[in-house]
Amino acid sequence: MMNSCKDCNLVMEGNFCPNCGKPNELKRINKEYILNEIKSVLNFDKGFFYSIRELLVRPGKTIRKFILEDRNRLVKPIVFIIICSLIYTILQQVFQFEDGYVNYNNLEKNTVTVIIDWVQNNYGYANIIMGIFIAFWTKILFRKYHYNFYEILILLCFVMGMGMLIYSIFGVLEGLTSLKILHIAGIIGFIYITWAIAQFFDKRKKMNYLKACLGYLVGMTTFTVSVVGLGLFIDFIAN
Repeated sequence: MMNSCKDCNLVMEGNFCPNCGKPNELKRINKEYILNEIKSVLNFDKGFFYSIRELLVRPGKTIRKFILEDRNRLVKPIVFIIICSLIYTILQQVFQFEDGYVNYNNLEKNTVTVIIDWVQNNYGYANIIMGIFIAFWTKILFRKYHYNFYEILILLCFVMGMGMLIYSIFGVLEGLTSLKILHIAGIIGFIYITWAIAQFFDKRKKMNYLKACLGYLVGMTTFTVSVVGLGLFIDFIAN
């Protein structure tokens, strides 16, 4: 009995569509399927741990290769930053370390503090939004390299995800030892992100490290100003 492919409507005589490769019949989702999916994400040859290793050792080369040559070995960038942020959130809840981003407990409750609270509770989405601001300024500062905005955004998803993992490690150590060391994580994370961005463009040029630092700082500042400005604007309209 011959069936038609659900994607391209071509008649399939075997188990797979000769045009697009879609299987004639999908296997049911079971325990083996779930275990294989977890294995595919966590394996060291092509998955989350492999991505961490490569981004830690040679971030510039690794991300350039992902953009220009091979997109199959690394975890997809949006998925990567969301997984990293989820890991941070879970560890923060378990070990009860202070996030240290913004201290607004003594501020009057208004739209600005509500937005900041959303940022702190939704790092996956917030980091992507921050990455948009940082990518904008990075694109301006490194415009002669001819990478487009979206390619630079991919770069930021990877390196900011790694920054969240660095913060998570120090957060766990702080939670276990009660030593206030998260500010060290902030410094190391900043150094890593600056180094990784410069490596991506051209590690041989010293000016690129300054540009990477400037792009990150200005992007974060622009994001913060935009958050405060949005909150103030909403309060102004509401009143």
